[in-house]
Amino acid sequence: MEISSHKDHISQQYNIELDDIRTHLSEMGGLAQRQVNDAIQALVDADQEKAEAVVRADSKVNKMEISIDEECVRILARRQPAASDLRLVIAVTKAITDLERIGDEASKIARQAISLNRDGISPRGYVEVRHIGNHVSHMLHDALDAFARLDVDTAMKVVHTDKMVDMEYGTAMREMITFMIEDPRSITRVLNIMWSLRSLERIGDHARNLAQYVIYLVKGEDVRHDNTTEAIEEQIGTDSE
Repeated sequence: MEISSHKDHISQQYNIELDDIRTHLSEMGGLAQRQVNDAIQALVDADQEKAEAVVRADSKVNKMEISIDEECVRILARRQPAASDLRLVIAVTKAITDLERIGDEASKIARQAISLNRDGISPRGYVEVRHIGNHVSHMLHDALDAFARLDVDTAMKVVHTDKMVDMEYGTAMREMITFMIEDPRSITRVLNIMWSLRSLERIGDHARNLAQYVIYLVKGEDVRHDNTTEAIEEQIGTDSE
């Protein structure tokens, strides 16, 4: 189901306003994803310049959140949307909050990269950062794609993947603790990696939230507080039912 499949309205301006918030959400999502990818690369490659660029760009993500939020408020005030249109506006206002927080987490990773680069020593843990970072990046890409196409199947894939990322994060953190025990001199550097891993895990959580907004938008079911993917699947049902 394409996001453009929302019903047309008598007011052409109303259609334009709804299209605008979808377009601007997509643009903000694209920027947030670039922030995440660049932050991971800056950390793994010790790229000081790229890390600093990620930190600077965080303000742009923040401004986009404010701008889109203002658009949504105007639609709510002027159009008093109902049914699927109301769900769209609500989903967008929630999604931009998660995207802004994704930008914050990317900025945190970039700052850790700057700190590690300043020390000039490559700590252990880059393999874990790259591995979990790849999963999280794909989750964010799929969540944004699901939002653009209103694809519940892809959204559910993201929800499932978050469970795997959480388990891998737990394993990686235990490995980092082992590194510090084996070499106490590495504690400060490994802590930087642990904070970066924590930011990646949180980005995965925000990507999961985006996917759950898709389910809400398409099915009208709020599944954010379900503890299992089985419960979510039971709530949203299947197209054949």
